[in-house]
Amino acid sequence: MDFQLLKTLCAIHAPSGNEVAMKEFVLDYVDRVSGSWKVKPEIIQGEAFQDCIILKFGEPRTAIFAHMDSIGFTVRYQDQLVPIGGPKAKTGYRLVGEDRLGPIDCELIENDGDLHYKFARGIERGTELVFKQDFRETDEYVQGCYMDNRLGCFNALKVAESLENGVIVFSCWEEHGGGSVPYIAKYIYENWGVRQALISDITWITEGVIHGSGVAISMRDRNIPRRAFVQKIIGIAESSGIDYQLEVEGAGSSDGRELQVSPYPFDWCFVGAPEDNVHSPDEIVHKHDIQSMIDLYKVIMTEL
Repeated sequence: MDFQLLKTLCAIHAPSGNEVAMKEFVLDYVDRVSGSWKVKPEIIQGEAFQDCIILKFGEPRTAIFAHMDSIGFTVRYQDQLVPIGGPKAKTGYRLVGEDRLGPIDCELIENDGDLHYKFARGIERGTELVFKQDFRETDEYVQGCYMDNRLGCFNALKVAESLENGVIVFSCWEEHGGGSVPYIAKYIYENWGVRQALISDITWITEGVIHGSGVAISMRDRNIPRRAFVQKIIGIAESSGIDYQLEVEGAGSSDGRELQVSPYPFDWCFVGAPEDNVHSPDEIVHKHDIQSMIDLYKVIMTEL
């Protein structure tokens, strides 16, 4: 599999609240390549959807949600930083961004929980900084910043190539509390009756979920989806012969939480490849788990 698209996605500056660069890239990408897809989707976007994108294929029954935003840092006063979402903070990490004075490539300084930057000049307050990309690829792994969730977006775009019926949603703000999913849920439910969703996101390597054993199907995290729907997903995975792992956690969350607390009767399931070194510049995912994620999504979207 060619991972050049993933490498490009991982380098796009799009922390929570400023996803516009990802939005523009995805729209341009879809415009350029969707002519070769099995079905050319209807694109729904604009001010009513802020920086989110909805792709509608055929007669949809199920939606894929992939959040476009990343964790990062906001410049406060003097050399102070405040986190966007829950980034790992370690002295020496390289952060990049841009303010009105030009591009920034600075060092993160962590001191007993206080976060600062080290740079030759002051950085304009409110500037967003993200991890500097160092994309690495071996025979078995891809590694770098923002696999979470550019890999979820990559999966969605690969599934789009052969998707006949379905919705793909590129959402915002997931890493910092959410906020875009409720109005998108309203739109796709009221317009097309869609009330099934897969969460195309990246989960964790743990003592029970390991590299190279397939995509993870999450039975629960901090939230508990409806068991009947999760069992349906597991049944499809079992019949497919595609490698998968079952995840059971008591922490963590996703766009699925917002679907569950919405006033619409959505069933949802988190299905994603596991990564190690979560929310750091060195997130690492096994290629087999990525392939199984893409393959399983294609099967589920056909059979649900």
